[in-house]
Amino acid sequence: MSEEKSAVPAWEQRFRAARVSLPDWAEDAPDRALYVSNATGTYEVYAWDRVTGTHRQVTDRPNGTTDAELSPDGAWVWWFDDHDGDEFGVWRRQPFAGGPADRSAGTPDEEAVPGLAPSYSAGLALGRDGTVVVGRSTDEDGTTLHLRRPGAAEAVEIYRHAEYGGVGDLSYDGTLLAIDHTEHGDAMHSAIRIVRLSDGTSGTSGTTGEPAEPVETVETVETVAELDEVTGRDEPRGVACLGFAPVDGDTRLLVAHQRTGRWEPMIWDVATGAETALPLRDEQGRELPGDVSAQWCPGAEALLVEHEYEARSELFSYTLADGRLTRLDIPRGTVGGATARPDGTVEYLWSSAAEPSAVRSTAGTVVLRAPGAVPPGSVPVEDIWVDGPGGRVHALVQRPAGAGEGPFPTVFEIHGGPTHHDSDSFAAGPAAWLDHGFAVVRVNYRGSTGYGQAWTDALHERVGLIELEDIAAVREWAVASGLADPRRLVLTGGSWGGYLTLLGIGVQPDSWTLGVAAVPVADYHAAYADEMEALKSLDRTLFGGTPEEVPERFTASSPLSYVEQVRVPVYISAGVNDPRCPIRQIENYVGRLEQLGKPHEVYRYDAGHGSLVVEERIKQLRLEIDFVRRHLAAASEAEAVAGTETGTEAGTEAGTEAGDGETV
Repeated sequence: MSEEKSAVPAWEQRFRAARVSLPDWAEDAPDRALYVSNATGTYEVYAWDRVTGTHRQVTDRPNGTTDAELSPDGAWVWWFDDHDGDEFGVWRRQPFAGGPADRSAGTPDEEAVPGLAPSYSAGLALGRDGTVVVGRSTDEDGTTLHLRRPGAAEAVEIYRHAEYGGVGDLSYDGTLLAIDHTEHGDAMHSAIRIVRLSDGTSGTSGTTGEPAEPVETVETVETVAELDEVTGRDEPRGVACLGFAPVDGDTRLLVAHQRTGRWEPMIWDVATGAETALPLRDEQGRELPGDVSAQWCPGAEALLVEHEYEARSELFSYTLADGRLTRLDIPRGTVGGATARPDGTVEYLWSSAAEPSAVRSTAGTVVLRAPGAVPPGSVPVEDIWVDGPGGRVHALVQRPAGAGEGPFPTVFEIHGGPTHHDSDSFAAGPAAWLDHGFAVVRVNYRGSTGYGQAWTDALHERVGLIELEDIAAVREWAVASGLADPRRLVLTGGSWGGYLTLLGIGVQPDSWTLGVAAVPVADYHAAYADEMEALKSLDRTLFGGTPEEVPERFTASSPLSYVEQVRVPVYISAGVNDPRCPIRQIENYVGRLEQLGKPHEVYRYDAGHGSLVVEERIKQLRLEIDFVRRHLAAASEAEAVAGTETGTEAGTEAGTEAGDGETV
């Protein structure tokens, strides 16, 4: 590494280092693949011909691109074109070998399905015969699915419903479509509908869900099966489509279910209704205790199984003929995605908190290496379990290297979601705080995934307040154990983590020294009014209704309700095009801070729910670190001055009573 490069701080090197996602390969052309990389400084889509070793940048947009799919024959790259991160757009496509020759002149790729207006994406399925199903979500129409057959002039609407749903999968022969939906109104527990797609003729169209307007081209859509474990149930369970068997004429669908109180896979033959349980047991005959997912291996005679448990991942192969589960040899850490190749190997994206990510193969090789230097590593995590009001809470703790035993200034970095979890995986943000001498604590509060359905489903009605109880329990442990300095505690997070940050400094004003919130929910009433429909659906489930139906619940969970109680400086960053945590509700909160004279700083940037531009990410974290260091230094100086004044008075009194005492 050159002196110029080594002069760049380690935390910046981690952000600047090129990284790649797990390559996604074409079903009928496995040597053609797509991946996402930040090699140019912005996250964009790349095409990779594995035979020739050629890598080609597919997209090039100021604010980046990440959503893309290959057609099964590998001939076309489909990518989602939104506006500056607002997630509202259309699908475009270009040939795998390259786009228009005059791209430099600004000519866009062709619209993949002309006639469909911009929307939020609700999934995409590309059939082997050229059949396409596009999922759309808008505030006006709810969820709509549109089918276009090969050679058809336009797509035909085949599904419509006000509640959120989306494309599950097309069967291998293109005759069956799986739809994930929440028509029952519970966005936390989806159902699956299977419909048979006929050939198009003319007449009146048939739809599932709510009826569509008549159109000239007809697609007869017949419901052949339904899997709904919410309607009429006292204890709702979710199901989710994992994919049809990749065999022509095969009607088996791999499904994730929650019947045992956690996510597990099963096989559902949608033609006969037969369900096949998968008894997944490890070498000692024990059931896998965490959430389990699976995918078909090529040929559909085996499954690739992923087990997530206590913030780490394991991979297994499962042979359907004999029910044998075989552990794959991967390092301890987190798998960010895996795929079974036609040659029998498995490729996976792996990292740990200490070691940066890499795309590896069970053949023992590195499949795809990003160009340039490997980013510096960081420190490993410690697993901490703390008794909380709803059960034992798992936290991941990192201590700054070579900084002694503590107590340390400590950053509580709260994950988003809320249906997500922190894991033993590499993250440049926490590593940056560690480089600056902070301990980092990440809490998998109630609502997090990976700890069973009851833990994830605990968020009801008292949204936000439940999570803060768990965070408070871990905070108490961190201070009592000597890890954290109670005078230097920073609550921070992005998205739902940013929401919990603003709520936390208002509900727990004496617990935190500073608050740093990125793209947060700040005013829940206004957030609901402006957010994308998929999140409205989730909020109705979490709160048990809309703000008009249960206003007191939204008010009790809104950071704006507690802004008067905020006693610490707060930093907020926001994307002006954010459809998830829209800008207006953040401005409402900031405006109230200004009226009350509360110390705060705000940074607005021209993107959506975060940025795909590396320099912008570095800028944002640099501003956060600067804010924290300035305010902690100011607080220390104020404490020192107050301590000196108090000490002088105390020393004078002590000297009077005990002679020449030492003032400390």
